Amino acid sequence: MLGWLWVTALVIVLDQLTKWMAEAYLEFAQPVAIFPHLNMTLAYNYGAAFSFLGDQGGWQRWFFAILAVAVCVVIVNWLRKLSKTRVAMAAALALVLGGAIGNLIDRLMYGKVIDFIDVYFDIPFVMDNYHFATFNVADIAITCGAMVLVFLSLFTNDLES
Repeated sequence: MLGWLWVTALVIVLDQLTKWMAEAYLEFAQPVAIFPHLNMTLAYNYGAAFSFLGDQGGWQRWFFAILAVAVCVVIVNWLRKLSKTRVAMAAALALVLGGAIGNLIDRLMYGKVIDFIDVYFDIPFVMDNYHFATFNVADIAITCGAMVLVFLSLFTNDLES
């Protein structure tokens, strides 16, 4: 099912284009309001999701890069062996692969991942100005692909192959 790699390529292009635009038009840590509860805020992540291990001495750049390459190899192998009838799984894997490669490019080129989508909630007495972790298009693709894979594993037999 390598025919689904166009989805991967599309994710990579959109991810890198939006990150380039964020760096070109946004100032670091200066939010630009787009809609209520949505800002564009340039941020850099030196770690993994939610900046996990981001404050370490730099070794995590290579650790997460090697981990991303390993994940990409596994996904490409999985896609190669996947039956043509497993469309949802192929699409989900292609999304995860595109997101992993998009963030890998950042890690290798800049030593950090460029984030810029800033979602926040303002519910008085519950979540006063709560900002979710800033993220990017690659993160969206990884999350959507992973959610489809979880759904397939829980509610179908589509992961069996």
